[in-house]
Amino acid sequence: MKHLFVRSSRTHSQTIGLGGSFFKKKGTFFLKPYLLLSMKNPYTTGVCRIFVLIPFLYWVESVNGIGANWGTQSSHPLPPETVVKMLVDNGIQKVKLFDADYGALRALSKSRIEVMVGIPNDLLATMATSTKAAEKWVSKNVSTHLSNSVNIRYVAVGNEPFLATYNGSFLRTTFPALQNIQTALVKAGLANRVKVTVPQNADVYESSTGVPSGGDFRADIHDYIFQITKFLNDNGSPFTVNIYPFISLYIDSNFPVEYAFFDGQATPVNDGGTTYTNMFDANYDTLVWALQKNGLPNMGIIVGEIGWPSDGDRNGNNEYAQRFMQGFMTRTAGGKGTPMRQGPIEAYLFSLIDEDEKSIQPGNFERHWGVFYYDGQPKYSLNLGTTTTGALVPARDLKYLQRKWCVLKDSAKMDDPSISQSVSYACALGDCTSLGYGTSCGGLDAQQNISYAFNSYYQKNNQLDEACKFPNVSTVTKDDPSTGTCRFGIMIEPYYSGAHKLLGSGGYVAGLALLLLTVLIRTKAAGFAPLASDGLKIWTSSLIRVAAECSPVHPIQVPWSSIIIGALHTLKEQELKTSQSRGGVHSPHSSKTHAAEVEEERYGCWLR
Repeated sequence: MKHLFVRSSRTHSQTIGLGGSFFKKKGTFFLKPYLLLSMKNPYTTGVCRIFVLIPFLYWVESVNGIGANWGTQSSHPLPPETVVKMLVDNGIQKVKLFDADYGALRALSKSRIEVMVGIPNDLLATMATSTKAAEKWVSKNVSTHLSNSVNIRYVAVGNEPFLATYNGSFLRTTFPALQNIQTALVKAGLANRVKVTVPQNADVYESSTGVPSGGDFRADIHDYIFQITKFLNDNGSPFTVNIYPFISLYIDSNFPVEYAFFDGQATPVNDGGTTYTNMFDANYDTLVWALQKNGLPNMGIIVGEIGWPSDGDRNGNNEYAQRFMQGFMTRTAGGKGTPMRQGPIEAYLFSLIDEDEKSIQPGNFERHWGVFYYDGQPKYSLNLGTTTTGALVPARDLKYLQRKWCVLKDSAKMDDPSISQSVSYACALGDCTSLGYGTSCGGLDAQQNISYAFNSYYQKNNQLDEACKFPNVSTVTKDDPSTGTCRFGIMIEPYYSGAHKLLGSGGYVAGLALLLLTVLIRTKAAGFAPLASDGLKIWTSSLIRVAAECSPVHPIQVPWSSIIIGALHTLKEQELKTSQSRGGVHSPHSSKTHAAEVEEERYGCWLR
């Protein structure tokens, strides 16, 4: 069988094997047709995650039951209590976080759900160079929550740190960070209760022959990955890997579709007498062979992420997603394992809920991995084997914004040059990944496409009036424009730590409340207390309005002094306008102070 030379590159996943590649990495593999080994890596670093406090979900089937990843990249995340209720209602017994979010961990208290907390890659250098920092992190994010009845079982040190496209950025910090965290757990008396692991992308191993038996760690990182893997094994910790069959299909149009599924009819691949009928088994066993060749034949394996997107690509749809996810759940429920590793497979499904803030550099499908939509409603039928009805249990008691949508005006002229500019703006700050060939909204006409873009921006900005004021071409309607498979959504009401483009995280909202109180006191002292209410209303509205336009400068990054100056400047302008309307004298000079001008030059987007 002819070998294929494949270079993989992606930002959320990667594959090796036939047609093998992925998203965010770059790796070179010799692949055999029909043997597809896949992997994935989320584009998530600490910098991104600080913007959104509350995460979103993914899943896991293990020897002890189903579990789930809980991610963070959403403009309107569900309240953590709601997510935990979903976990419990659906019989999910484990959850994996990409950080150690306080709100999520607090909600998990007394739930008995097993938890894996994570250390983002941008903290690896700190953990690697400071034992005190590692001890402090463990004390704050592990010990404290354990004492509050949070069932923490794992600490994930980094996330796919050896991803090929990281170009070695974390090669020299991952292992020492891992050592220091392990030492901190030992010092805290938790090493037997809480285990460390390092979630890896499947591009850390490869096959020189195109079949699993040729598997070994990638040559350029072999010593690094072996060092970490042996350390994990010596401490009774598992090897965690992310595997994604969908990516193989995405990057290679010649890839046999059936080989991606567990019930497919693809031609089996023979590896020295061992037969492989699906890509997952082939990928998993390539890792088993790599571990065996490096003297670790019995090391435990966790599949950190595995799933199928429901939109954003012609092969990303509810039909395929349901088929893959149900196939995987049925397969793992039997406890069969793979040809090289018999027994139950512990694997996290990716993902529970869609995340509309994920990078789409890998592809438009990145925001559609959820089994549930952004509002916690099921996309398709999926029997996890954990509920009495065999059906998914949705999020309950949600509050939605009003039933209204922003659409293109009937009177708008399609040759109006402002339309294309408005659509580009709306899609850049909204989410238009459901538009395009083969997607759920791929059948819309030109006018409907424009309306979809407008509404996405409008809903993401909490239906603010100014979010539907595209110059003379948009209007608000109460008639649902949804059609066929295309859903024009209505956003849920923002949770205090959600809608981060508008108000930021929970801490930021608390700070904002304090800021408003400060401004009230300051304005009263300044002698224009009657204007405080109107001025604050105007300023707050302005803050929300421009929030979506200020990326990448997030409100959390703007000094409070700068925002206060901006707020007081707004109030001062309101005072002058009011004075003028009452017959007062308007100063011919700018009302801005030098400080305001300096701050506006630096943070102008936020201080308009």
